[in-house]
Amino acid sequence: MEDYQRIADAVAADIAAGRLRPGDRLATQRAFARAHGIANSTAARVYRELARRGLTVGEVGRGTYVRAAQHAPGPALAEPAAPARRTRVNLELNYPEVPGQAALLARGLEPLLRPDVLSAALAVAPATGSTAARACFAALLARGEFRPDPAGLLFAGNGRQAIAGALAALVPPGGRLGVEALTYPLVKSVAARLGVTLVPLAGDAYGLHPDAVREAHRGAPLHAVYLQPTLHNPLGVTMPAGRRAELAETLRALDLWAVEDAVWSFLLDDGRQAGLPPLAALAPERTLLVDSLSKRLAPGLTAGLVLAPPASADRVAAALRSGGWTVGGFALDATVRWLLDGVVTTVVEAKRKDAAARQALLREHLDGFRVRADPASYFAWWELPEGWRAETFLAAAARHGIAVTPAAAFAVGAEGTHGAAPAPNAVRVALAAPAPDDLAYALRTLAAIARGAPEDSVPD
Repeated sequence: MEDYQRIADAVAADIAAGRLRPGDRLATQRAFARAHGIANSTAARVYRELARRGLTVGEVGRGTYVRAAQHAPGPALAEPAAPARRTRVNLELNYPEVPGQAALLARGLEPLLRPDVLSAALAVAPATGSTAARACFAALLARGEFRPDPAGLLFAGNGRQAIAGALAALVPPGGRLGVEALTYPLVKSVAARLGVTLVPLAGDAYGLHPDAVREAHRGAPLHAVYLQPTLHNPLGVTMPAGRRAELAETLRALDLWAVEDAVWSFLLDDGRQAGLPPLAALAPERTLLVDSLSKRLAPGLTAGLVLAPPASADRVAAALRSGGWTVGGFALDATVRWLLDGVVTTVVEAKRKDAAARQALLREHLDGFRVRADPASYFAWWELPEGWRAETFLAAAARHGIAVTPAAAFAVGAEGTHGAAPAPNAVRVALAAPAPDDLAYALRTLAAIARGAPEDSVPD
């Protein structure tokens, strides 16, 4: 082994042991050479070797830094005896990231690292955020003729906390919340923690049906309805303008509140969004609009928001404070900078193109199956072929190192609740996480599994 390799091994050991941490800056090559009693050319070879191993990253004009560890993919739903492959493919998680995103975000953070700016950013942020934040996020939510009032904006740590604050403000413990029969799984867990009863509401190809809301409310009054009218997760349905208007009139007639989750709406291009006014525009006095930057940017440093009419703003702010769900000052300042300097716009445009490319892969490899997906979205709803049950399909996929999400995760009352319909034999396929070649491999493999019989997938 040559000297540069031995020295690189020693640095690698320091990184593995945590003595050198992600983000730490290494000495200049000249200083490194002096410290180790080696030639400058040998030090250069050490640094090249560390970069080749993926342990460091060089930034022109700034130096060499220890690289963040690569996160292992999340576990599949079963422990399979999978054939050898370089990675597991997670089609459960849906946090998209595009090339160059981290570099764009890093540049936006640099001004916050000045001591005077950082000191202010580390202060506690109120639920009302700041004047700059309200103006920026109001502009972010605007579409078509909809121009939200910045004074109505409240901030949470992320979209999930925004949902929790909105539901806690509207639905008391023991109250009834209407939700689409297939809904965002986190709403199920939030409702359980809040002591809220979920009432499944039927929909059709156009989304939640107003007749279902009226029928459920007649049976026993609802306190609110939670829905995703744009790029519904998991079905991918986007409610047309006429249905939205009918639903808004239903809310008014029943004196009923709605929590409108717009977390995926950013993937629609501006033309489609302009023709689809949110419920918050059609029934502003009855609607809490929730959104976040988690999907637009990244889940680890983000801000959630609630657009509330004056009649509910104090209640929502109190719920956010009491739940400990208000946004951190640093995260809020960072997101404001990303909004002002155009980073959010740049990343959103890249993610729209990325989602469209992944949907093209989906259409290519799952052609002929009953798959429902909007060409702008990062997920698809797959009704499995006859003979397959979702649980059996999940196990077969897991044996190939692929994880998908069963319909039961989204179904309300699917675990035996009296009167609830069983979960359909379907799975949601999330497209955002894997590299494109891994996604193509996974889709090809899933198609091959589905074309066979369940007994073919059972190992000998």
